Amino acid sequence: MTVAMKPAEPAGSVEVAAGEDGAPAGGQQAMPEVTFDRHPDAYRHWRLRVDGTVAWLEMDVDENGGLVPGYELKLNSYDLGVDIELYDAIQRLRFEYPGVRSVVVTSAKENVFCAGANIRMLAGSPHAWKVNFCKFTNETRNSMEDATENSGQTYLAGVNGVCAGGGYELALACEEIMLIDDNSSTVGLPEVPLLGVLPGTGGLTRVVDKRRVRKDRADVFATRSDGIKGKTAVEWNLVDELAPRRDFTERLRQRALEVAENSSRPADARGIELTPLEREATAEGITYRYVDARFDRAAGTVDITVRGPGEPAPQRVSEVHEQGARNWLLAVTRELDDLILRLRTNELELGTWLIRTQGDAEAVAAHEKVVLDGAVEDWLCNEIVLYYKRTLKRLDVTSRSLISLIEPGSCFTGVLFELMLASDLQYMLDGPPIADEDSDERAAVMLTEANFGVLPMSNGISRLESRFYREDDHVDWLRREAGRAISASEAAELELVTDAPDDIDWEDEVRIVVEGRAALSPDALTGMEANHRFVGPETMETKIFGRLTAWQNWIFNRPNASGEEGALRRYGTGKRAAFDRKRV
Repeated sequence: MTVAMKPAEPAGSVEVAAGEDGAPAGGQQAMPEVTFDRHPDAYRHWRLRVDGTVAWLEMDVDENGGLVPGYELKLNSYDLGVDIELYDAIQRLRFEYPGVRSVVVTSAKENVFCAGANIRMLAGSPHAWKVNFCKFTNETRNSMEDATENSGQTYLAGVNGVCAGGGYELALACEEIMLIDDNSSTVGLPEVPLLGVLPGTGGLTRVVDKRRVRKDRADVFATRSDGIKGKTAVEWNLVDELAPRRDFTERLRQRALEVAENSSRPADARGIELTPLEREATAEGITYRYVDARFDRAAGTVDITVRGPGEPAPQRVSEVHEQGARNWLLAVTRELDDLILRLRTNELELGTWLIRTQGDAEAVAAHEKVVLDGAVEDWLCNEIVLYYKRTLKRLDVTSRSLISLIEPGSCFTGVLFELMLASDLQYMLDGPPIADEDSDERAAVMLTEANFGVLPMSNGISRLESRFYREDDHVDWLRREAGRAISASEAAELELVTDAPDDIDWEDEVRIVVEGRAALSPDALTGMEANHRFVGPETMETKIFGRLTAWQNWIFNRPNASGEEGALRRYGTGKRAAFDRKRV
């Protein structure tokens, strides 16, 4: 069976925000209010075609389809809008097409695979937009690798033309790369020589860590503007194989079928539809079915409440399939994912997120158990767990201060306990509800198996292991405490919370913490939090989001790249960049 989805009209709303006088601040392009809702029927930049066990993702960027006016997306160059569609396609392939075992990423245009991130877009964007664009692009590439590693959907790149910068970084996210052998098509990372910036969506890291290109060759490769082609690209391990133009597509199809044969993906499974999210967005906040976010712009905070399930847990894996997108864990994951993306992109000055939960702890544990137990053998349960893992990782790399507030009526249990562990600070009320001092209700938290390695961070270890790094005895102690309600005083003793104020001091303590956070430099906080969150080993992912991203963020701010005479601004003008030669 072949299912083809063709480009149509754009999906998702975009409103361009301007300054008080209606013009972009600082002479830069005004940035839009971004939504992340897309559907294959309305893609402008990708063609998604499913043919049995093989899916084809063909890049066919609409030159006039930029998310923001002012640049043309020529040569399959991309902006955030192009990547939002790619992310949507990856998600739908995982949930709606379980029979797909290999995914071919290629170009629908002649003689060009992808020219990378659009330079005009980067040159005209504010710093924060560039950073968030690169971060989302990295996360999307990581989701392709996660599908290859954990879902039995292996990504293959069919590079059928010139492939530069972010285009090669897209290919690098695939497990294998086939390059057309036409004596002209090349792969390259020309950012350093042409733009004075870095291949910021994982290029430098993946070349040496994933492709295992020798580091001196990687140096030569990253400082050449013309790229490398043919046998040299194979010899240096920049690509896996070459194929002549006359039978390139057939060779690619055959390789995709060979890879598909080795997949554990079920052949006869039926997918579930990722139905549109139920969401109401206003200037005061965003409300979903299970997640609620209230904005306090004066304080610079977002008050986020995640609600537990409102219906009985499924008793069997088959019921999870029957529920589809209504399943509580999948629904709350999709809502959290969407909220994080919208806040991160559109609400730059709401720098502190206060995270609460509300609901029945036993219900949370019951709902998560059937999905976690089923994940061993069932494709859908496995995908739900992997999606929640990726969403938590997105939270980990978000440059906001995260503070969990645990109060009576909270349900920080298992999968929701991970939100608490992902936070920079945790405060737990040791007393009755503030609104009812005569109540006998008290706050409690609960550990489950979900907290002991099921949902690893980017560094490959659990958030508990990160919190108690090299304290194996303490983690073993906590494992023995799993499955029971832990009071505020016990949580403090077990070092699971930062502090446990009583009901008399609670409101003052929380206020002081929030006000203190707002008084600090946002830049310093971003750097501090990013360093504290990733305790322990370094992986390719942590290098991309830590080392590479930090350097790129700095370079984006430097005049050698972004100044009026910098390489990024002067690219394509016929003028050479004027570099300040001081090394700093």
